[in-house]
Amino acid sequence: MGSSRWKVAAAAFLAIVGALLPVDADEHEHTYLEKEEVVLWMNTVGPYHNRQETYKYFSLPFCAGSKKTISHYHETLGEALQGVELEFSGLDIRFKDEVMQTTYCEIDLDKAKRDAFVYAIKNHYWYQMYIDDLPIWGIVGEADENGEDHYLWTYKKLEIGFNGNRIVDVNLTSEGKVRLVPNTRIAMSYSVKWKKSDVKFEDRFDKYLDPSFFQHRIHWFSIFNSFMMVIFLVGLVSMILMRTLRKDYARYSKEEEMDDMDRDLGDEYGWKQVHGDVFRPSSHPMMFSSLIGSGCQIFSVSFIVIIVAMVEDLYTERGSMLSTAIFVYAATSPVNGYFGGSLYAKQGGRRWIKQMFIGAFLIPAMVCGTAFFINFIAIYYHASRAIPFGTMVAVCSICFFVILPLNLVGTILGRNLSGQPNFPCRVNAVPRPIPEKKWFMEPAVIVCLGGILPFGSIFIEMYFIFTSFWAYKIYYVYGFMMLVLVILCIVTVCVTIVCTYFLLNAEDYRWQWTSFLSAASTAVYVYMYSFYYYFFKTKMYGLFQTSFYFGYMAVFSTSLGIMCGAVGYMGTSAFVRKIYTNVKID
Repeated sequence: MGSSRWKVAAAAFLAIVGALLPVDADEHEHTYLEKEEVVLWMNTVGPYHNRQETYKYFSLPFCAGSKKTISHYHETLGEALQGVELEFSGLDIRFKDEVMQTTYCEIDLDKAKRDAFVYAIKNHYWYQMYIDDLPIWGIVGEADENGEDHYLWTYKKLEIGFNGNRIVDVNLTSEGKVRLVPNTRIAMSYSVKWKKSDVKFEDRFDKYLDPSFFQHRIHWFSIFNSFMMVIFLVGLVSMILMRTLRKDYARYSKEEEMDDMDRDLGDEYGWKQVHGDVFRPSSHPMMFSSLIGSGCQIFSVSFIVIIVAMVEDLYTERGSMLSTAIFVYAATSPVNGYFGGSLYAKQGGRRWIKQMFIGAFLIPAMVCGTAFFINFIAIYYHASRAIPFGTMVAVCSICFFVILPLNLVGTILGRNLSGQPNFPCRVNAVPRPIPEKKWFMEPAVIVCLGGILPFGSIFIEMYFIFTSFWAYKIYYVYGFMMLVLVILCIVTVCVTIVCTYFLLNAEDYRWQWTSFLSAASTAVYVYMYSFYYYFFKTKMYGLFQTSFYFGYMAVFSTSLGIMCGAVGYMGTSAFVRKIYTNVKID
């Protein structure tokens, strides 16, 4: 296992690229000759209610079969990061070669081994195996009604379906219930039965999907409801802004015809009054530019990965979704550099190299920092989720030798192609004082309220996504996810435009951070929803699972907030530029 992970470290990029393409090496050709070796991989074992708390299968005192060597081994970077711990079962299985019930090993059950099995049974431990990339699940054992006696399942009855020279179906039946008594020997046995199947190879994963859950009427209704919200919101925003702005333009045109005395005596207010400050650089421009660049990159990654998942059915390969996301994130680094670097240059930033480093490592540092913290807990628990050192080297190599150079290229292009300030209004030398306004026009209030509608458009989909990741569902309706992403972006832009208009009309020109944070506040509501999901929709328990859940939910929510903030700012920036372009300002 150790040498294979060092291979991962040495060839990280090949592992990631390989995950995007159909794997065509060793058993992953998925074709077999008569009596050719078929490998049964033992993966992990762990408590049923804590999906992420997994351990090596042989961390429990199971015994392996007599066969010691196999002809091949395969592991990708995504598998290593997701805690896949493939270990050879030692069982001799040949294609189309039936095996009657055969004892493959015996367990000398001393007190320590019995206690380990009893603990596993009390905590509802289950294990996972793979044959030809098809997952198989089984339970370790069960207790009697009184919970006093505990029994171990000792007989693995495998039924494998084949279509031509391909394996298309695998089923496991656990039999041979044996009471756990110290200082006894327990014989472990298996059998293999082959049957011809009409299932096509392309459809062999359909049995693991749950259409009744993901294509439930509530799911369709939530999509339709969000779509109607978009139509209503876009129409409402268009109508309000068009009518309001038309009145504003008419009033400002009338003011231009007044003489100076009448203008001074007139009622001057509104968004035009801050034309000399609205394009003033934001506070903390380096961090702001880095956040915008990172948000644009996250949006690009989300859009591309969803499209790839729709086309390639990534759920059929172990770790392929994570490997694809890492590859796409590295490949889209120029997007981060372009938008972050150009915005920083427009705002007059001089320390562009520092900004480039912050933008390049903002998201990786957040993810790796969280993973590093959780890794300590995983190591303490001896869990399979502990990230190997070789995998850490691989990820660091990608950051320094792929992400950073591509980010540099994007930054240089952004500064040179669109880094010159081209604002429609001249920026005043002295900032205009911000007048007092009603409490609900304060930026803090706008920020808190800005994320409610975007969250309302996605929270039903959040339930399905959470369930697929934290429970035992395979998410496959990526068409729904794409629709939700589009709806989220439209709602976010509409809401931030309205919030910005109200802010500017109150003669407060601090719209950059307000537009970003009002959209990013969606993430706060998502994270709050994750608390509700944890306590009311799951039965998770324990330090490891709790830290894993809330740690990575914080990473997910923060990334979602940065993406929404960038989308909201980009849409609002286009709106602000548009309205001030159409106003004649002396």
